[in-house]
Amino acid sequence: MINYNEPMLKDGALEGKNIIVTGGGSGLGKTMTRYFLQLGAKVVITSRNLEKLQKTAQELSGETGGEVLALRCDVRHYDEVEQMLHEAIKKLGKINGLVNNAAGNFISPTERLSAHAFDTIIDIVLKGSKNATLALGKYWIKEQIKPSTILNIVTTYAWTGSAYVVPSATAKAGVLAMTRSLAVEWAKYGIRSNAIAPGPFPTKGAWDRLLPGELKEKFDPAKKIPLKRVGEHQELANLAAYLMSEYAAYINGEVITIDGGEWLYGAGEFNQLEKIPAEMWDMLEQMIKNRKK
Repeated sequence: MINYNEPMLKDGALEGKNIIVTGGGSGLGKTMTRYFLQLGAKVVITSRNLEKLQKTAQELSGETGGEVLALRCDVRHYDEVEQMLHEAIKKLGKINGLVNNAAGNFISPTERLSAHAFDTIIDIVLKGSKNATLALGKYWIKEQIKPSTILNIVTTYAWTGSAYVVPSATAKAGVLAMTRSLAVEWAKYGIRSNAIAPGPFPTKGAWDRLLPGELKEKFDPAKKIPLKRVGEHQELANLAAYLMSEYAAYINGEVITIDGGEWLYGAGEFNQLEKIPAEMWDMLEQMIKNRKK
């Protein structure tokens, strides 16, 4: 019986793909990179922490036998992105995939934020995704490298907005708009552009920063997910690998939500009524019948 936390695609599904994963040294970026390697891709992982990248590259290379290239890059700076791309091309010959995964976030009332704090998130998420996308897009178009694929990691509040994470919501909304816009504009060059909107996929580093101490228990995300669990990293890796593969060659401009029904639960006007016990429903039903009589 197939289990949701098992690898999905057949061996070699990403053979011939050379993919850059920003923020690839840890968390979901590392999980996606591992699976891409298992499927035959060569992967460049980037972030600002070269030591962490090199450690991850060594670990994943030993684990999968795949080729991982660790390159330091601060995606907030276009010149660093161009230099990273130049190094990647020199080592791997060509690049035909990009996963914009680098992100930053923190929970705070917006009025408590400094302009610098707000800018930091915008610069990493929106400007960083723009920098990598523009550099890769120019390269693909000039060198006529196709098919090529962009995958952006956004959030469900990219289209709903969310209080207390306003810089992130603002930035992710911009990335979402870029995803859909370029899906149309760059399709003629053989470039597909899609996004994934994950719900809670806990990673130790990110969740410790967002919900420190007892807050993790108090605001347990599983409690507001209809499936009553958080996501397994392999589930997201399966979806990412599919969208990066040629199995998804006709999917362009799509944003796929993978959150166990979380955002729909929050959006429904009467969804909270699930907390009403069965005996109370019996009483309500009887009251309605009495009124009709």
